[in-house]
Amino acid sequence: MCLRRFSPLLFLFVLIAFALPEAAAPQSPLEAAQLPARTSFYLVWHGSPAGDLRKSNALMSLWDDPDLAPMRAAMVDAIMSDANKQKDKPGVTREELVQVATLLDNPFTLGYLPRREAAAPRAAAGKAAAPAWNGMFFVYDRTGKEELLSKTVLRMRSGDKEIPKLSEVTVAGVKALKIEKKSGTTYWAESGKYMVAAGEPSIFEEVLNRLAGKSTGGSLADTEAYKEAKPLLSSGLLEFFLRVPQIKDMAGDSSSSPPELKALWNNLKLESMHVFAGHVSLEGARTRLQGGILGDTAEGSLFDIWAVGQNQPVSLSYVTPETVYYNESQINLMGIYNTLKRVLTSQGSNIAPMAKTMENAAQTRIGMPLPDALALTTGEFGTLQTSPALDPDKKIFFAGIRNKPDSLKLIRTILSDRLTSERNEGNVSYLKISLKGNQGATGVAQWKFYHLAVTPELLLGASKSETLRGMLSQPRPAGANSLPANMTAARAQFPEKLTGFSYYDLQKLDWAALQQNWKVQMTKAAAESQNSDAAQKTKAMTDWMNGINPGVFARHLHSMTGASWKDASGVHFDEWLD
Repeated sequence: MCLRRFSPLLFLFVLIAFALPEAAAPQSPLEAAQLPARTSFYLVWHGSPAGDLRKSNALMSLWDDPDLAPMRAAMVDAIMSDANKQKDKPGVTREELVQVATLLDNPFTLGYLPRREAAAPRAAAGKAAAPAWNGMFFVYDRTGKEELLSKTVLRMRSGDKEIPKLSEVTVAGVKALKIEKKSGTTYWAESGKYMVAAGEPSIFEEVLNRLAGKSTGGSLADTEAYKEAKPLLSSGLLEFFLRVPQIKDMAGDSSSSPPELKALWNNLKLESMHVFAGHVSLEGARTRLQGGILGDTAEGSLFDIWAVGQNQPVSLSYVTPETVYYNESQINLMGIYNTLKRVLTSQGSNIAPMAKTMENAAQTRIGMPLPDALALTTGEFGTLQTSPALDPDKKIFFAGIRNKPDSLKLIRTILSDRLTSERNEGNVSYLKISLKGNQGATGVAQWKFYHLAVTPELLLGASKSETLRGMLSQPRPAGANSLPANMTAARAQFPEKLTGFSYYDLQKLDWAALQQNWKVQMTKAAAESQNSDAAQKTKAMTDWMNGINPGVFARHLHSMTGASWKDASGVHFDEWLD
């Protein structure tokens, strides 16, 4: 589990913002101060950013660039293709899709409220269990979107295979629609400028009262959990908040869970993790994703899976001015092992015997106890790329080791039937690993290999032997001064000790060569694909790539940096794109 990597969430959140026109963001419905104190989760979208902010941001200006029009059109076509697959539903036109996307101009709040303990139903003896709790709710500011919202909802309902049962009800003084289906019940109302939906009548009523300023009880903003997370929350594009221990309640009714499952949850010690929170914001030319998992990091908790961190990991010495991409993380493998063992072999767990059998089988296979094998690694893992075209043959993977002789012995044991050659050159051992063969179009057997290089500090892997030899033949300058200046500056903005660091110099990329390589790979994948639908999609992506001016990316994008670190308050991550 590694938060250090460039998170797909960053691009998902920003992608939503990309599709929006320029508009000032109104106040979001149900901010933390209005939410009930017992709120388990919320996600607030603050609406489209103001025009000036959008124009100055590198990522958004890239999206708005006319040279990127083929990519925007292709994305719309892909969405339409998926939406129109089901023949029993009405098709979606490009104009309709563009209109629906503008619903994201306005802010909304998505959240989850657990059942009040006093209201928890108890199933009578011999009767079926009480229905599952659906604590989700959704509030949307429909200002200026009233007609479009109504049309969109009607269209969604017309595509349902099941005809729902509709009835009018009055909740909290508001006329609402009760929609009953086999999958569950939804309550829907338009109250003032808001559209409100929820799956439970009590939550529906509570949300309506909160919007009307008739809230009773405490506020989430006054709870210790929110106060702990507040430094990670802001009024940027989006913010999210989750009480981690309540995940088990969101996954199902924990009160009715079998004893074995309860034992697993208890031994997982989720209580040590208090909150997972963060935000996405536009800060001038840069886009930022900042967040963390906060709690008690004392030994014996889930936080054990993260390493303490280093200020000068071994792999940094392999970074050169030619490095395009560097991605390093440190994982506490013994912490993961101890956590899994505690959970799987806990008292009351019916999978403890199976877990023990699997561990014994693994130890027999590798010829040593698992803790001894894990102790041979430092927990440092990552990748490094020096090709401006991101040639996969130039990509190097690495893992930190502590004892080269014993590490080699372990590798030979694990890969005994795949190891085809081993050669020592100085303090480096080069190994050639067979990935098995296949038969080419001409009927000639083709063999694929992978190459490893074992140094006293690192295990390195690449698809080509010359890639490893080329890197290891270069002199390794010592000290932080040997790093590229922009990488040094990027790393300096984070704490000294990091559990992970990523750097992508987008200005070093040869975008034209990258585009060409990508098209070649996609064309090959389409030709080899056994799935006609997948092949068609791949061909379509290749076609629209031909229409993009690769210079558009270099015009707007400069770098991506990200880091994670662990301290007494939790694990933090901070990622930037400019």
